[in-house]
Amino acid sequence: MEQPPSDWTPAEQGLWEAFRSGVPYDLRADDAATDDPFGGHEWGAERTVRAEVLAHLLLAGPEPHPGRVASLQLTGARITGPLRLAGGAIGHYVELHACRFERKVLMSEAGAGTLRLVDCALPRLEASRLVTEGDLHLARCRIPGGVRLTDARLGTDLLLNQSVVGPDKYGRALSADGLTVSQDFEADRIELTGELSLRSARIGGRLSLRGAQLRSVPNNPNAINAARISVGHTLYLSSSDDGGWAGSTEVYGSGYGEPYSEGRPCTPFRAWGKVRLSDGRFDNACLIADAEFHLGAGQELSLSRIQTPELRFACPTPPTGAVSLSRARVGNLVDSPTSWPRHHRIGLTGFTYESLRPTVPFPVERRIAWLDGSSPEYRPEAYEQLAAALRRDGADEDARTVLYAKQRRRRRSLPLPGRLWGRLQDIAIGYGYRPGRAALWLVLAWAAGTWYFTGHPPAPLKADEAPTWVPALYALSKVLPLVDLGQGGWNPGTAGQLVAAALVLTGWVLATTTVAGVTRLLQRN
Repeated sequence: MEQPPSDWTPAEQGLWEAFRSGVPYDLRADDAATDDPFGGHEWGAERTVRAEVLAHLLLAGPEPHPGRVASLQLTGARITGPLRLAGGAIGHYVELHACRFERKVLMSEAGAGTLRLVDCALPRLEASRLVTEGDLHLARCRIPGGVRLTDARLGTDLLLNQSVVGPDKYGRALSADGLTVSQDFEADRIELTGELSLRSARIGGRLSLRGAQLRSVPNNPNAINAARISVGHTLYLSSSDDGGWAGSTEVYGSGYGEPYSEGRPCTPFRAWGKVRLSDGRFDNACLIADAEFHLGAGQELSLSRIQTPELRFACPTPPTGAVSLSRARVGNLVDSPTSWPRHHRIGLTGFTYESLRPTVPFPVERRIAWLDGSSPEYRPEAYEQLAAALRRDGADEDARTVLYAKQRRRRRSLPLPGRLWGRLQDIAIGYGYRPGRAALWLVLAWAAGTWYFTGHPPAPLKADEAPTWVPALYALSKVLPLVDLGQGGWNPGTAGQLVAAALVLTGWVLATTTVAGVTRLLQRN
């Protein structure tokens, strides 16, 4: 019968037998304080396993006992030396619980089935180009030197829930550019000191960062850099309900920790540093709710050029820096008035959306202020986009209010003559979007004409064919020149002709504006 090497310790020989039988091997002392892998208690030789023993079992281990499937299931061990599995083929199930690694774990370019490290302390994990057929779990671990998963390909899920990860020498806590995860990537309530780098990553299911706490470091200002990421379902930058998380020693993934429920304690998503999601694609939704973005000077939350059927942006307080949505393409925009920063810190250039679905009432005046706060320069497309979305929702009056605001905003960008002419148009006819104002000026022009011709009646063209003189009808016939009111037989003097001409010109401008406005009203109804 195959035996372990003679120089293996009793703890290592016990692990050999457990491996061949495919059963858990537990070295804990049944004392919570002593067994804490993150505590200060020393673990002696009875709990020590050399990393080279683990490598031997995983890469060249013994045959399993008859009727058994070999697997490495180790709990409560102190693992000495670097675990070198780089380039190896790991054909066994691996699950390590509450273990303490003294040196980093090297798994770059390795192939494996399922790897689970839960409640483990390890200085660093190097796993670039790792390929797994199943899950990779790093839940509730503490990894002060960071995790490298660049270009890794994971067959099912990646779980890092509740882990605490520190930065590498480049200021990255989780370096996973080019990562491919076939199903879900869960990092709920993770605590990162350093950048979360997911550039060009491909997530087949959801990417969940509910309740995550992400802090940038001085040599790297990014909290998240996920440019060009692709998520097959939903991105969650939101809070998680505190219920169930605290003190749990069993469940750590698969939807554990439900989203925020009103009235229940929760932990918001928080990021200190730049957040970059530009050019990302989220096939179901991008949900940014109950989140805090603590941005420094010159930093922004970049959602530029993202594509998603729904963007939810409903934060209780606005980000402390800028938010860029330039050239983003969104179906439903779900937001609230208090979520957006002010003072020209919203980038909306080329931002398109199909419909507005605010979480609370969002009056059109505040929508206009939202646009006005997007740029110190006049950008008409933002107003046109908002008006089009309001029309699609049947809010035609609000759409006209937005287009009216667009003209008033445009006026501020014109030279002095243009501003004066614009002011006149605004006062007179509201740029054509206030037909009631035009109608009022039409009535005032008619009243002024009536007053003038009452005191200055014209002579008849033909004394024997003069119609009955009615100043009000004569003034009205000038204000409405296409209407014949039987007052055409009069010949006013020079001053009267000038007044009549002014009434005709005023009537043409104001009457057409009024008719156009009434026509739009009838078409809407």
